[in-house]
Amino acid sequence: MRVAAAAAGGLRPTAATLLLFSPPHQHRRLLSLHRRATQHLPFARRRRDSYSTATVAAPIPKQEDAGGAGGEAEGKATRRRRARDSPEGNLRHQLDMCSRNADLTTALRLYDAALSADSPVPLSLHHYNCLLYLCSNAAASDPDSSAAAARRGFDIFARMEANGVQPNEATLTSVARLAAATRDPAMAFSVVRRMATAGIPPRLRSYGPALFAYCEAKDADGAQQVEAHMDASGVVPEEPELAALLRVNADKGRADEVYRLLHRTRVLVRQVCDTTAQVVEAWFRSDAASEAGVDKWDPRKVKEGVIKGGGGWHGQGWLGKGPWSVDWSEMDKNGTCQRCGERLVCIDIDPSETENFANSLTELAIKREVKDDFLGFQSWLRRHGPFDAVIDAANVNSVVNAIQRVTKSKKLPLIILHRNRVNGGNAKAPYNQKILESWRKAGALYATPPGSNDDWYWLYAAVSCQSLLVTNDEMRDHLFQLLGTSFFPRWKEKHQVRLTFSGSGPTLHLPPPYSIVIQESVDGSWHVPTTTGDDIEKPRQWICSTRKSSK
Repeated sequence: MRVAAAAAGGLRPTAATLLLFSPPHQHRRLLSLHRRATQHLPFARRRRDSYSTATVAAPIPKQEDAGGAGGEAEGKATRRRRARDSPEGNLRHQLDMCSRNADLTTALRLYDAALSADSPVPLSLHHYNCLLYLCSNAAASDPDSSAAAARRGFDIFARMEANGVQPNEATLTSVARLAAATRDPAMAFSVVRRMATAGIPPRLRSYGPALFAYCEAKDADGAQQVEAHMDASGVVPEEPELAALLRVNADKGRADEVYRLLHRTRVLVRQVCDTTAQVVEAWFRSDAASEAGVDKWDPRKVKEGVIKGGGGWHGQGWLGKGPWSVDWSEMDKNGTCQRCGERLVCIDIDPSETENFANSLTELAIKREVKDDFLGFQSWLRRHGPFDAVIDAANVNSVVNAIQRVTKSKKLPLIILHRNRVNGGNAKAPYNQKILESWRKAGALYATPPGSNDDWYWLYAAVSCQSLLVTNDEMRDHLFQLLGTSFFPRWKEKHQVRLTFSGSGPTLHLPPPYSIVIQESVDGSWHVPTTTGDDIEKPRQWICSTRKSSK
């Protein structure tokens, strides 16, 4: 079924360094032995995640070969043991334990001992990073020792630079946290800018100290500069950063910035947590919000904005004038607000976006799967599809029957299983064999090859067929992060069917016929959805905000 339904002069830039290591020399005799041992082994092939050419354990070298591979392996083990047992290695281990236990006191004692003239220990980047991490944590979290921890951290960083140890992103992020802990957002921001000068790509965590410090200092202009630097660096803010920006601009009464940030939150976050919801609610209840807006506007431009934006918002600024009527509400099954009576819209997805997304899935999949296996699946899908629904695992036969009943064509859904679930275990039971065979004959069962990740298969099938996807997988792991943060959440909202089970069988929770995203209506009203967590049966709460004068 296709669902409609962005100072400190003491910080000088340094160049990043890159160390290139050549692969170790391979002895010809050992390679010859390996080839003779494996050339007659059937199905022997190189492991994809290994740099070695070996597919089986290397044969034990003869006595004359003992100085070769065996000697090399023994040499590596000896070197590793020597490094681990050296003063530097022992210090590293102790500092790692301090980091694990948040033990700054012991770490500083070890650091001071390493600097002693009696038994000095050379300090590496890892040593310094452990120390700076502990100092920045203590400076940020313990008010009683914050100043002392920050002072020691800055001293350690100064010695690190004096000794010519090049910092990395983790180093400079800790320094930025030290600056933020001393309530110096300008210095924290200068550290991030230094990263760019040094060719070190900043990460979201690199910007956090400066951004949050500016926001806590009620410096909206400074926070805006950090946001702009983030945008220029291609670093996307997440909900905590957006909430902080919303709060500082709301507190300053900067209505235009709050409007812009609400829309940015709509695009990047869609649904907000309780903390962010409190910020939004407080804004709508403020005097600044009452004064923001216009008495008259051009309905034609508003309508054009809605069409251009794809629905659910217009981007023409605050509409109306006067106090807002704000409260919490729920939506009925059709998306009608139980408080104000306004019906939310279903925001369409451009077909070209879906096609581009399917192409991106293919490119990613064939890089991570056996190419012929995935291309073979695509060919199979063209022959047997399209399907109204895809199931990532046949939990029970009743799930298949339940989803089949609610689709328009009443066709069996596509069931994707690992091959071992089709050929082994409970699948061998006569009753299950009968069910599997019926699905196979109907062209509704696809068994993914051994070693494959079936996530690529069922997701591609659902996207390419524009079908429902029956799964409780929240799709938050690394694989799905590769898909980006813009299109994928919108697609998932319109296509994912979740399941709950009870004594009477499975219950399907179909996608709602409206979009669960911040919506701005043509008359200026706002509806802001909150997250529900893992309880899919709990009614979602929305902030409903309308102009009293317009109702």
